[in-house]
Amino acid sequence: MLGTCSPQSTVLERLLDSGKLRVVTRNSPTAYYIGPEGAVGPEYDLAKNFADWLGVELEVYTPDSIGEILGEVEAGRADVAAASLTVTPERAERVLFGPEYQRVTQQLIYRLNTGRPRSLYEVVGGRLEVVADSSHAENLLRLRRLYPALTWLEDPNQDVQDLLESVSAGELDYTVADSTAYSVSKYFHPHIRVAFDISEPQPLAWAFKAGMDDSLVQAAREYFSEMEISGALPAILERYYGHIEQFDYVGTRKLIEHSETRLPDYRHWFEQAGEETGIDWRLLAAIGYQESHWNPKAVSPTGVQGMMMLTRATARQLKIPDRTDPKASILGGARYFARVKGRVPERIREPDRTLMALAAYNVGFGHLEDARIITETRGKNPDRWLDVRDSLPLLAQRKWYAHLRYGYARGWEPVQYVDNIRSYYETLRWVTADSAVMTADAASPATDETEKTP
Repeated sequence: MLGTCSPQSTVLERLLDSGKLRVVTRNSPTAYYIGPEGAVGPEYDLAKNFADWLGVELEVYTPDSIGEILGEVEAGRADVAAASLTVTPERAERVLFGPEYQRVTQQLIYRLNTGRPRSLYEVVGGRLEVVADSSHAENLLRLRRLYPALTWLEDPNQDVQDLLESVSAGELDYTVADSTAYSVSKYFHPHIRVAFDISEPQPLAWAFKAGMDDSLVQAAREYFSEMEISGALPAILERYYGHIEQFDYVGTRKLIEHSETRLPDYRHWFEQAGEETGIDWRLLAAIGYQESHWNPKAVSPTGVQGMMMLTRATARQLKIPDRTDPKASILGGARYFARVKGRVPERIREPDRTLMALAAYNVGFGHLEDARIITETRGKNPDRWLDVRDSLPLLAQRKWYAHLRYGYARGWEPVQYVDNIRSYYETLRWVTADSAVMTADAASPATDETEKTP
């Protein structure tokens, strides 16, 4: 009797039949973490979109250490490792990498005012520690061929954020971090600094099990290609890294100081305002800090006044008799923000809707709408913050504002305003010892230009 054999199904077909995409990642601000609205992070967003693109459910889990991540893929327990993994020759011998979607540079990190080393020769003898089984450890091994006296410790129980904190506290002299990790952490630890790069820019990619058919990898290539073309990939990266281009050491240190000396007097009112409006209280506090540095008596040259810098007209509308009353200003500002944010079209997805509301709070809702018109005129997406952000400065150019309803505006100011708020929010998240990060519905401020003039 002759037997018949059906063709073996591919990796992708089996995954689709299971209805589930299992992703191994790591708990990190550059990968995956739990925010106030649930799971977030650049790798999580990319993985969730990929699962939706495939039409399956997403299952995410994190092992105890970065060294276990590739093993999960090799053993077939995870379909993909999406964990901000640098593509290295050593790793490429173990797994199959998908398409590159970002580049990072390895950087030597030291503490400010301890003497900046100019080369690895000056690091010899210092306390250098890196995460075990990391690309940083692999790179140091290669560099030791040039610097034979270089020594370091590899800790399997620490992650990059732990080591950066140790450097900031003076417990370590040096560590190594990817440029993205440093960029995020410098707001929490304003004393850390980059001494120099110890690598060229290196690609990040997802890892898949080697030795099997590449159907799932090919699907990932198609997915990332579509994400790049549609602008969704740059939007995700901007969401998590777009506010960290500039770093103000003095300003960040002052914010941390004020969070210890001024914020405690007003925190309960920010929290009350957050409960009433559904806006993350730390975001409201970040707005208050941007507006007045939490000074209830602050007055601007244009006449706006108080903790949330309300105009006379806005205060009258909110029935606030004394703009210098911190409780009234905080609650009134939060209510007004919630009202203005409600004017931003609901079809705009978060966090773009919140970021546009922040811009409107600064420059006025009408000017925001003008910027969105410019964005559409330029063939870009008026519902996408990254595109509107590029258009806002054009409000100051006559060839644009002469044809707009609300005319001229200093359009570069709301761009900086939003960047500042995002940075302050990240710092407040850390100093208040909470795991939340600005995510989808972490509300933000907005204001009509007829009632709140910058």
